[in-house]
Amino acid sequence: MSLRFALPLACGLLAACATTPPPALPARAEVRDFALDARFALRISLADRAPESSGGRLAWEHKNGNDRILISSPLGAAVAEIDATPTLSRLRTADGQTREAADADALMAEVTGQRLPIRQLPAWLLGRGGGKLEKDAGGRPLRLAAAGWLVDYAYADEAPDALPERVTLRRADEIELRLRIEEWRVSP
Repeated sequence: MSLRFALPLACGLLAACATTPPPALPARAEVRDFALDARFALRISLADRAPESSGGRLAWEHKNGNDRILISSPLGAAVAEIDATPTLSRLRTADGQTREAADADALMAEVTGQRLPIRQLPAWLLGRGGGKLEKDAGGRPLRLAAAGWLVDYAYADEAPDALPERVTLRRADEIELRLRIEEWRVSP
């Protein structure tokens, strides 16, 4: 085979092996179930104790009102898994301990001493869930104030139906949870 034909053939084969772009996401208003991979940073600053910070990775699946959240260290080692349904929430740690509570927020209060809004987060990630919603010039959620929390959104591009790339939740100066969402997988 001559070099004249080999080079275009090789280029064609390499192009065929290139990864295809991810499928287009549905409009934000149509998203019901989702999965996401994210990095997180959590800071708790209470008046009666020294500030605490932690961070890592999480993989979250929200389907039919149920949530499964896998929390990992920054290097990817599994730390804990939360399974939450409307009637029962269970936390399993890497060392085999299990805790249960009637709902995920109560479970977080038991484990961390703080009531984190796990049940509200799926709606809040999409700019829903009541409260006062401010929108940006493109009509996307910019800031949500609900249940004593402020939720700020940032996007990777200007698409009107873009899902947020960064979400920051704050309750007063006590708790801040920052999410850097690396991948969304959604179902309408």
